[in-house]
Amino acid sequence: MRALVQGLNRKGVRVEFVKESLVFTGEDSPLANLMLSVRCAFAEFELSLIRERQRGGIALAKQRGAYKGRKKTATAAGPRLKQKTVPCRSARSLGREAASNRNMRPEIQAALPAPVR
Repeated sequence: MRALVQGLNRKGVRVEFVKESLVFTGEDSPLANLMLSVRCAFAEFELSLIRERQRGGIALAKQRGAYKGRKKTATAAGPRLKQKTVPCRSARSLGREAASNRNMRPEIQAALPAPVR
């Protein structure tokens, strides 16, 4: 996070943390830098706690047989997915089919142009 704030400051961006009343412009006080470092340390600590709990939950789910992992995805080295091909139809043939559809509601069928023969 420090690198991000410093990179934005070099580009002339003013970074402000509203809740903590911290403003970073590139000409920051040592106290502001200390507060940013502490904030970054707590954020990293919280993230590691979340990941640790997640790993524990996954381990318990695997023991119960409820967790099977992420589905496999196709990669460049893996097999290619088969492409589904759909036959192409012209607008004219679709229009003819729609105009001659006997199951169509009468008001819709009346609004369609007469079929081209």
